[in-house]
Amino acid sequence: MMQNRYVRSFVFLGFSALSSQLIAQQAAYPQPSAAMQAGIDKDGSRHFGSAPAEAVAGPLARDLSPAITPKAVDAAIKKVADWQLKEAEPYFDRIWTWSVLYSGFMAASDATGDAKYRDAMTAMSTKYKWELRNRIPNADDQSVGQTYLELYLAGGKNDAGMITPMQGDLASVIGLDTLKPGDPRIPWWWCDALFMAPPAWARMYAATGDAKYITYLDAQWQRTSALLYDKDEHLYARDASYIPKREENGKKIFWSRGEGWVMGGLVRTMEFLPKDDPRRAFYLQQLREMATRVAGLQGKDGLWHAGMLDPEHYPLPEISGSALFVYSMAWGVNEGVLDAKVYRPVIERAWKGILQHVYADGRLGCIQQTGAEPAFYLPTASYNYGVGAYLLAGSELKRMSLHKPLQRTHK
Repeated sequence: MMQNRYVRSFVFLGFSALSSQLIAQQAAYPQPSAAMQAGIDKDGSRHFGSAPAEAVAGPLARDLSPAITPKAVDAAIKKVADWQLKEAEPYFDRIWTWSVLYSGFMAASDATGDAKYRDAMTAMSTKYKWELRNRIPNADDQSVGQTYLELYLAGGKNDAGMITPMQGDLASVIGLDTLKPGDPRIPWWWCDALFMAPPAWARMYAATGDAKYITYLDAQWQRTSALLYDKDEHLYARDASYIPKREENGKKIFWSRGEGWVMGGLVRTMEFLPKDDPRRAFYLQQLREMATRVAGLQGKDGLWHAGMLDPEHYPLPEISGSALFVYSMAWGVNEGVLDAKVYRPVIERAWKGILQHVYADGRLGCIQQTGAEPAFYLPTASYNYGVGAYLLAGSELKRMSLHKPLQRTHK
């Protein structure tokens, strides 16, 4: 059980008053434990993001509108994307945290028409020679391939060198029944994997037309679902070790970002799964079940907390999971597979809540550090993968605002 360590945070005004919004944001919240702080420090050392003191982070933004209009959504996307690109580009890597940001940058280019985000992705991919991190890549290693493949598709499939290295790496795992030789775990044994890997396999299918990639991803998703999907709660355990664990209030542990990974993975997979494929029905059903459950757990501020079933223990909202929920539900509404009358109000409340955590300089706060379960963090905490989720959400809201499909370069 986690210890509840609540403190009250005060803002020292000094010589200038901070935004009244920033002051209003302050409330009693638990401080990270020593173990959590070690993770925060490690994330900072790897340049995933930072969690400065609130006075250092500065005031919250006052120039953003939650309206679902092209102008308002573009402004919200660009404010955060521009800050993140400037902060992060010197440290680009192929680890999963960066891959999620890259997916967001690709979506931001499509949504806003600003090529600089996609250009940065091309430069990154070229630097790494279109290769994954490992020769026997796990789901996290495969995630950067989503960006490689989107760039390949955007280029009209004209340069096979953009996908040949990844094809070889996927060939090294497609025949494996387990994570790797000598490891008994299934390939996608943790729920995060469903965002990282299946969309890459679906995009490889789109790039090559080879159905073996869809066959593999469906077989592996079914195995993960059988292991981790709670058919009563309509939520995923993070991995099998969490199934017997309980929150402080005695309820099951369901981690908001983990649920967001799954829902985001569902829509990013269906984006490239043929609409006449009979296997698609499984993914649609799971999206609808999860969306219903998640919508019912939305907080009064429009957001979700790190522990889905114990929000009182985790009083700060969690933005990466909340943004992934907005992304997946907005995609469902845009595609006509989720009822707009039911979900658009949920989406609008959530987007309004998310924008309350954008700072004046473009920092996106209230993002939990890397981990595998609900944890404590600071209101200023900002990490690359959370920004990626935010940009994905913004891209679907831009699409919603236009009442027509975006001109996506990678389809």
